[in-house]
Amino acid sequence: MYWIEALKFFEILEKGLLIGVIVSAPMGPVGILCIQRTLNKGRWYGFVTGLGAAISDMLYAFVTGFALSFVVDFIENERNMFYLQLVGSILLFIFGVYTFRSKPEKNIRPTSNKKGTLVSNCSSAFFITLSNPLVIFLFIAFFARFNFVVSDSEKNHHLMQIVGFISIFIGALAWWLCLTYFIDKVRTNSQEKTIWILNRVIGVIVMIVSILGFILTWAGLSFH
Repeated sequence: MYWIEALKFFEILEKGLLIGVIVSAPMGPVGILCIQRTLNKGRWYGFVTGLGAAISDMLYAFVTGFALSFVVDFIENERNMFYLQLVGSILLFIFGVYTFRSKPEKNIRPTSNKKGTLVSNCSSAFFITLSNPLVIFLFIAFFARFNFVVSDSEKNHHLMQIVGFISIFIGALAWWLCLTYFIDKVRTNSQEKTIWILNRVIGVIVMIVSILGFILTWAGLSFH
């Protein structure tokens, strides 16, 4: 029985890491700000910018999970979950197309020559991300797609929920750490081209994941 519980913890950890990475990856305002600060101020200024966004995302993930816990009986119904996962896949595909077609390089703005403190850079990114509550709908799509809601009937469900939210946070941090490391090592004046390429690669990956999820759900196979 212990190995079954360990498997469930590993499963929700894996899902959370994946959600954290994919939510953070598209080059929105904070992503662009992170790249600019990495280039202009240094890698750790870029990383704490991502940290602020990750904290905000975790709060929105918590709100989403708390809200969905009220309709867990509806979600646990196999037929309902089937349709929710299909809808989640479609929404993710739309999100991938939007990411691919968007032109975040147009949002590049001159940054201040003053570095400021790490705390101020982190807090500014936190409030920028927090000012976009529409991210909740993105989390709803992810939670439905990956069946991320933990039922109260599950043993140690509170602990599993905590592990899930922390794993989202860790996944987001891992993305920002890798992004700032990459940008810092491959410094270039053509940051517009770098952002353009990154956004399209991310868009394609999200679309592929959503298509695979739709096909597997339609075929009655597991994708989570």
